[in-house]
Parts: sequence; structure tokens; C-alpha cells
Amino acid sequence: MRHLGSLTVTTPTDREIAMTRLFDAPRSLVFEAFIRPELIRRWLLGPPGWTMVVCEFDARPGGLYRYVWHKDDGTVMGMGGVVQEVVAPERLVATEKFDHAWYPGEAIDTTTFVEDGPTTIVSITVLYESKETRDAVLKTPMAEGMVAGYDRLAELLTTLVEKA
Repeated sequence: MRHLGSLTVTTPTDREIAMTRLFDAPRSLVFEAFIRPELIRRWLLGPPGWTMVVCEFDARPGGLYRYVWHKDDGTVMGMGGVVQEVVAPERLVATEKFDHAWYPGEAIDTTTFVEDGPTTIVSITVLYESKETRDAVLKTPMAEGMVAGYDRLAELLTTLVEKA
């Protein structure tokens, strides 16, 4: 188990990475921030220097999603997949594939939203095709990027809760 500030990273199986974070907002609002492109664009950016230039999310089984980011230095990163399952506001399951494959094959992301009083626990579990792939991903700055995005999400949720 690794703690990166408010993000806990674990490896529940030899092919999975699980990341968990607590948010001070109602589950329905947190869920909306994961499926509404106008909200996703405001937080899913990774470390400073990145901007999201494409953000599409069709929140229904069989729907497609697509994200493309540009970095200040000219780097472009794109990814997308197919939404497999939507149980609002409890669970999202989707495939994940990057345009420039930095790991082989596709992954499956399962995101759960658990209400705990006034807070919501978000857990995303990514299932890779092999242990080797999972281990290679663990060596990248993916978790640090998630921390930066989730910190932005926490700020966004605070703003949205205050407006409600």
C-alpha cells in the first residue's frame, strides 16, 4: 500500500491497481463529475502544464468516451474506450486504451462511489492484461497525475457544494 497525500494506491491482485480517495461531497455530485464532460474538463488534467482539448463521454452501456490532452511542451496524449456499465450513482465500468500504447492491450476501469455520511469514497480499480503490464504502469507517474486531478476535483466539488 502506498499513500500519495490523500490517494491510497494498492495492488489487490497481480493484475490490478486500485486507487482510493475520499471527497467531501454527496455521491450523486461526485458521480456527475465523472460523467459530465463540462465537469470532467475542469479536473481530469494531471500535473500542471496539461490542458484537455477533447472531452467526450457518453454515459450509457456501449457509449464511447474520448480524452485528448496537450502539454505545454507540445506533447499530446489521447485515450478512450467503451462504457461497459453505468449504475448511477454507484458504479462505472469502461475499457481504457491509449492512442500511443505505453502498455500492451486494453485495461478495464471499475469506479465505485460509496456514500459515507456527507462524504463519498471513490475507488478506481484498473485491471490489466498481465502482471508485467501492471508492474510497468506502477513505475510510471500515473498515480501522481491522479493525485493532481483528484485535488482539482476536490476543489471543484467544494465550489459546486457551496452553490447548491
